[in-house]
Amino acid sequence: MQYMVIIERGPDSWGAYVPDLPGCVAAAESRIEVVRLIREAIGFHLEGLRAEGEAIPEPSSEIEYIDISAA
Repeated sequence: MQYMVIIERGPDSWGAYVPDLPGCVAAAESRIEVVRLIREAIGFHLEGLRAEGEAIPEPSSEIEYIDISAA
């Protein structure tokens, strides 16, 4: 399964979240670290859903880049 992950750069840190898994988030000092942490968070999140007998959400989020003129 592949989930879309949003990665955002802040002034002093990086954040990541998974739109299809509400509450599945990570924060770190570097992009590399936040990617590692969100991967772990996804696994932990899915493990928790299974343990509670809840359905694993199918990935449904999509991404589209829109080019606009800044002029």
